[in-house]
Amino acid sequence: MEFDQIILAASLAIVAGILGWGVLTMARGGEYNVKNSNRIMRYRIVFQALALLVILGLMWWRRNGG
Repeated sequence: MEFDQIILAASLAIVAGILGWGVLTMARGGEYNVKNSNRIMRYRIVFQALALLVILGLMWWRRNGG
């Protein structure tokens, strides 16, 4: 596996992990869900944006001979 593929896989795995964390939190419900569901959603949005930037950066890097 090349370096760019590892970075891409790691960023997507982080987003999937945060998404899973949020789904499990909502499924359980209770006080933890009430306290943390909005924070987890913000984490997911931020990391999705970062993953998108990573994808765009890798596309640019490959296109310019990286």
